[in-house]
Formats: sequence, C-alpha cells, structure tokens
Amino acid sequence: MHIDLNSDLGESFGAWSMGNDAAMLDIVSSANVACGFHAGDPAGILQTLKAAAERGVAVGAHVSYPDLQGFGRRNMDLASADLVADVIYQVSALSGMAATVGTTVRYVKPHGALYNTIASDERQARDVIAAIRAVNPELALVALAGSPLVGWARGAGLRVIAEAFADRAYTAQGTLVSRREKGAVLHDAADVAQRMLRLVREGTVLAIDGSVARVEAQSICVHGDSDGALEMARAVRAALERDGIAIRTFAA
Repeated sequence: MHIDLNSDLGESFGAWSMGNDAAMLDIVSSANVACGFHAGDPAGILQTLKAAAERGVAVGAHVSYPDLQGFGRRNMDLASADLVADVIYQVSALSGMAATVGTTVRYVKPHGALYNTIASDERQARDVIAAIRAVNPELALVALAGSPLVGWARGAGLRVIAEAFADRAYTAQGTLVSRREKGAVLHDAADVAQRMLRLVREGTVLAIDGSVARVEAQSICVHGDSDGALEMARAVRAALERDGIAIRTFAA
C-alpha cells in the first residue's frame, strides 16, 4: 500500500516567515507551492522549488483568489473570465520558475477559500477546470474527497486526486467540520497519526460525533503553518511507514 503526503509551502513573504519549508520537504512527497496570489514572493517561491527539486518532491501549483491581505481565505465572486485568467497566470508563472531549477508543475491544488468554494460551486469549479485544461490537460487536480468537484473534474477529463486532511475533524457525512466549530482542528500528533493510518487502511475516520465516516483519499494534507506542524507530519509518516505503507507521490 502507498499514500501521498502533501503540504502547502512557499508561503513566506518578504520578512514574514511561514512554516519551515526545508524541514517539511524532508517529510512530504508532494509540495503545493504558492503562486504569489495569496502568499509567497518570487525569491521565496524559487527557493522552495529548488529545495523540492533537490529532494525529488513533486511540485503542484497552489492557486488562489487574488487576496494577499486575506491570505486567500476570503470568498470572492469573480467573473469567470477573471478566474480562468487568474488560474492560468498562476500555473504558468510557477511552471516557468520550476523549469529554471529542473523540475515541473505536475498538478494543481487550489488554496483556502477557492478550494472550499469550488468543492461545491459548479460555476467556479468549471472555471478552474477550464483553466487547468487550457494550460495542460495532463495536470492532475487535488480536490476535497467526497465533494461534487471530484465528479465534475473527472467528467471533464482531468485526473483527480481526492484529498483528506490530517489535522481536521470530520462530520458523520465525511465532510470537514467548519473551523468555526469547537474541535474542528486537531492537535494531538499521536492521535492524528493513528487516524491517518486508519484512513489509509480502511478508508474511514472517526467522526466528531463518534460515528465512523467513510473518506477515501489518495493524498493526505499535513499543514505546515500550525503549531506543532512538523511534529504532526513526522508522526503521520512514521506511523504509516511502521505499518508498511509507502509514502509516494501520486504524480510520479
């Protein structure tokens, strides 16, 4: 058995530092690299791309709404022409930078509010799908496991990678518990590691109400910007590998 571990990287901006990309790149198999719309400056993005290339970590474009001030977490009702162009711009820019350090962009993972919106908003979802296909229809799309987006993207001919989140609680329906609710974000590294082991082995997680929810995923996101993020990521990887589960990018 095998699973992909991914993390959101390249998000530092000027004197403002976000996470520890170098350390996280020693743990994950895929790196979602910011494209400058929600975070990341050119020098930092290039440094992260180079570090990923040196470690053989697959690179994906972490595209966002144009929202530096809000870190891409504010909902935006962009016109289709603007959203398509924004995504094309971001993927193309990151692809050009990646080429200079000997790597390539192999997939797209939307960030923050854009990720959550297109999980169920068909109009914006199809805009993002159209943009990806315009740049390179061979690019994979990382999408929230169990969301309508998975079907829309596959129906449009894209390869879709369903994603689960290591540090997030799930509802009985297999959806993420809103960050506004108590217990939505998990902090116990050992508990999170065992949850992810169960997810890979059985395709289920223990929901916030104590029931068992089905979540089938080919990639697990380990966030790099929260307290104890590295400890949690290391614990997840160690638990999986102890159980004979290989950590391998889906983009190989």
